[in-house]
Amino acid sequence: MTIEPSAPSARLYPQATPGASARRIWGLVLRYWYVMRSSWPRTAELVYWPLVQMLTWGFLQNYLNNTTSVAGRAAGLFIGAVLLWDILVRSQLGFAVAFLEEVWSRNLGHLMMSPLRPFELVAALVIVSFTKLSIAMVPVTIMAYWFFGYNLLGLGIAFAVFFANLVFTSWAIALVSTGVVLRWGLGAESFAWLIVFALLPLCCVYYPVATLPVWLQAVALALPPTYVFEGLRAIVLNGVLDVKLMVEAFLLNILYFAGGYATFAYYLQSARVNGTLVQMGE
Repeated sequence: MTIEPSAPSARLYPQATPGASARRIWGLVLRYWYVMRSSWPRTAELVYWPLVQMLTWGFLQNYLNNTTSVAGRAAGLFIGAVLLWDILVRSQLGFAVAFLEEVWSRNLGHLMMSPLRPFELVAALVIVSFTKLSIAMVPVTIMAYWFFGYNLLGLGIAFAVFFANLVFTSWAIALVSTGVVLRWGLGAESFAWLIVFALLPLCCVYYPVATLPVWLQAVALALPPTYVFEGLRAIVLNGVLDVKLMVEAFLLNILYFAGGYATFAYYLQSARVNGTLVQMGE
């Protein structure tokens, strides 16, 4: 005879309810927030590299502006491109580093023995990534306007579309890189740091896709950020937002994010089955 759980009994175990899921996600976000807040070098590092990049390319832009009018017109693309590129990099690293901190502290096995489910862990990492990205990019964007008179938010709705596409790409990359760490351990840690920079030449951040060899252009056009930077050039040079480019980037992002999550979930389940979660920090 099957015994149905009573209503009070069911309320004692709310692990599958949306409210319980939200509490677990929020609890994990708070943990990451306390870790970050307790160490000022962590916060300073978030701003340091985007600031250095912005200043370097901003001063180069000023130099080109004072050299030739043609180069100066093209140089207006540099500071915008570097700010958008840093959105991708900071968002990906914000996600990946938060995950790596669990591995470094040998806490990942403990988390996975709790009622926490994979999508809840991913949701928490996404929120943390967005939080770190805001801490990094808001002051840098303000300083770009202060030093060079460049207003990234002046792109209007185009900026919102660029931002969304780059952030979703960053999360897809981070899911794959953390999945690789789950599969091969800390020996693959450098992959999580380097993977996004390997895409820099292919995403055509500072030059049009047509600059690449013909055989490499197909690879570039398979990457969503390529469409964002092509869209940036279209706005700066022609004053037009190419909606078709943004739609193509969005569709590619859906595909890559789904593939990234599937990769992460598969390797996480494999680590659980093989018992490697508790040895991940060794």
